[in-house]
Amino acid sequence: MKLNLNINADVGEGIGNEHLLMPYLNSCNVACGGHAGSEEEMDRVVRLAKSNGVIIGAHPSYPDPENFGRVSMDISSADLFTSLVKQVRSLVKIVRSHSLNLHHIKPHGALYNDAVKDEGVAQVIIEAVKGFSAPISLYVPYGSLIADMAQSANIKVCYEAFADRTYQNDLSLTPRTQKGSVITDPNLVWDQLCQMAINGKVITAEGEERPIEVDTFCIHGDTPNAVEILKFIREKSS
Repeated sequence: MKLNLNINADVGEGIGNEHLLMPYLNSCNVACGGHAGSEEEMDRVVRLAKSNGVIIGAHPSYPDPENFGRVSMDISSADLFTSLVKQVRSLVKIVRSHSLNLHHIKPHGALYNDAVKDEGVAQVIIEAVKGFSAPISLYVPYGSLIADMAQSANIKVCYEAFADRTYQNDLSLTPRTQKGSVITDPNLVWDQLCQMAINGKVITAEGEERPIEVDTFCIHGDTPNAVEILKFIREKSS
């Protein structure tokens, strides 16, 4: 089945498999120090992305490497804004050193999930994006509060969906603490991807059908068989 898919992955998070992922990606989201990543790691990943023609985005998070950015933080809006801008600027500097531009920002982990419903968190992210002179897109979930707020602020939104994660009825992701939250069977990943890409629907973990719009699909780079899944998807869609 021929499908023109746009696929992204989170990279630079210490897994070290980026050289295997890049040939299958359209864009990547580079960790920039909040939950993972160092200047050396960012530079290595940017070089790989450039050599593979992969679009580069920033993947900032709550400043919480101990929890890999997957736990909500009690942090002031001012401190969160400062941290996000610092993280993205560190990547922008490296991207520009390779004569490239930053294409997008995709919040990571708990920050991504909180921005779906928390107006305060969403506003901080939006203000951080607006602080950069060049136009930068925002990768966000369909139907989320941050998507609506970003569009109202004239920020280009790219609807992202997860082919390797299960969904709840409200279109939030099933928490990783719950069994079955991550899909590792390439066939099941493909089935969910096709449902979203072709039918504009997703079957939730509770068995309900929900409408969804998708511009780019994420495959998590830290899923143990991520490369196998990506290769399978590209072969099936070619």
